[in-house]
Amino acid sequence: MITFCNYALEHGAVLRPMIIDGNTTGMTGLMNPSILNDNGRMLVNIRHVNYTFYHSEKKLFQHPFGPLTYLHPEDDMHLRTWNWIGELDNDLNLINCNKIDTSNFVDQANWEFIGLEDVRLIKWDNEYYTTGVRRDIKPNGEGRMELCKIEQLSNGVWKETTRLRIEPPNDPDSYCEKNWMPILDQPFHYVKWSNPTEAVKIFPDGTSKTIALTDYTPIPRDVRGGSQVMPYRDGYLALTHEVDLFKSEVGRKDGVYRHRFIYWDKNWNIKHYTGDFSIMGAQVEFSVGMAQKDDDIYITFGYQDNAAYVIKTPITVFDHMVFGGVL
Repeated sequence: MITFCNYALEHGAVLRPMIIDGNTTGMTGLMNPSILNDNGRMLVNIRHVNYTFYHSEKKLFQHPFGPLTYLHPEDDMHLRTWNWIGELDNDLNLINCNKIDTSNFVDQANWEFIGLEDVRLIKWDNEYYTTGVRRDIKPNGEGRMELCKIEQLSNGVWKETTRLRIEPPNDPDSYCEKNWMPILDQPFHYVKWSNPTEAVKIFPDGTSKTIALTDYTPIPRDVRGGSQVMPYRDGYLALTHEVDLFKSEVGRKDGVYRHRFIYWDKNWNIKHYTGDFSIMGAQVEFSVGMAQKDDDIYITFGYQDNAAYVIKTPITVFDHMVFGGVL
């Protein structure tokens, strides 16, 4: 299987890790970054967690607890998330990076996952937002998408000022809503499902309404959300993911993630999709960010929940991969 990064790098792309000083993070995991083109300023959100994720890719050196393991502090058995926002300079170096100030709110800590996970960065109606899933409100771990307004203070730090918990449009008893993809040029709209495609609008009271639902399912898989939905050509483009969760030979949790690009027309009909592919060759990878700047496409992704990367690909190479049958 060809990887996205290998082909792109062979044709002029640039790949960089995004690293935050370990003295400020405690040397635990950085993962699943998002990116936003803010009038030429490339903003990124990086998810920081209080654990180190270990995955035995070839199943040769498995932990006694299985091939997929979370290693976290002995004095804190929760899986915590914090979010950091910075910028990329012209050489893709991470600069001006600070943890989002969430002091206006107290995490409920009612479940083992705490914090806003897998944030997508967006700018709607000239306001900045993070949006991701939160599961610490109820003791059963019910997951709901949240839309959180953020503002940059005079000292450069971003502060979270509002939180809106979004209820799904049709099933109030849904257990875990996650990976809704915000539509960059349609404020307060998301693609909730990809295949078939369901687009929803959210309202100030946290309710939502389905505004488009297709019955076309060309992809024989459960295709989940990924990046933001980006206006592209005469339609919309997103990087989605699919995951196979299964038990190892000794009955422990394991999984394989794969990605694909989906292109819709303006009415949310799927007009094109790639095959499924690996970004860098790992079994556990995840992307929640894509942006265009000038003649390049930027994609941000996490590798094994332990590293955050950005790859900048010339748009001609990108189009050849996505629409030319390479992937």
